[in-house]
Amino acid sequence: MNKIEDEIAELLFMKNYPKQLFYAGNLGLLKQKKISIIGSRKPTQYSKNLAHKLSLALGKSGVCVVSGGAMGIDAISHLGAGSFSTISVLPCGIDIKYPAVNKNLLTEIENNGLLLSQFDIGFCAAPWSFVVRNELVVALGDVLVVAEAEEGSGSIRSIEFALKMGKEIYVFPQRVGESSATNNLLKEGRAKAIYDVDEFVADFCKDMVPQASSFSLSFTENKRDDFLEYCNTNPTYEEALKKYPDKIFEADLSGLIVIKNARVYLL
Repeated sequence: MNKIEDEIAELLFMKNYPKQLFYAGNLGLLKQKKISIIGSRKPTQYSKNLAHKLSLALGKSGVCVVSGGAMGIDAISHLGAGSFSTISVLPCGIDIKYPAVNKNLLTEIENNGLLLSQFDIGFCAAPWSFVVRNELVVALGDVLVVAEAEEGSGSIRSIEFALKMGKEIYVFPQRVGESSATNNLLKEGRAKAIYDVDEFVADFCKDMVPQASSFSLSFTENKRDDFLEYCNTNPTYEEALKKYPDKIFEADLSGLIVIKNARVYLL
């Protein structure tokens, strides 16, 4: 079990600094510029596409994406950034890959990126531990992006944390009747809208110093591009499953691909 002993400046924004913090992976990511991305576990295809486009652009630019490892927006954001450029904060012990459906994704992040947890080995996620996890996710990022969230959802607590910490909140413009929480944030002037992903990323990165980990970032980009180029050939699902058993499952789960008539199509 690896325990972080040094103080992390970003976590001083939390109401109470973590009594303990365990990790697995590359601690160097904590020194990079970071953006926290959260949102619905069952997002619309529109939100999926924008969250993936944003995290992909951030990862390519050397920005570390922080999220909670859950299904939906969390998983899409981790996948888009690439395992070398992402931090996943767990609501359970560092040894438990939760949710189980994201086991392969979390294992890849452990090997190439960074897993963090405030909980002891063997601790299973509980309703209250998700709230603890969410505060840490928000604290680590320079800003918070809420890709999609309804009023009354778990993302509301994360938004509250961000407001208390004085963090800037960004959202995607949504249709009337969808993502009520983010629409209300815009209406109330408590969040800014991301109308152009490339413009947002360029502005966020304008003062960045090139990271020493650029080789790793380039490597993961190549791996991801090879997979996406393969999907663009519309292989049969059986062929794709044999060639990329883990990635095809994760891409299907996160909405990057769709299976129609036993063939793979990139969205």
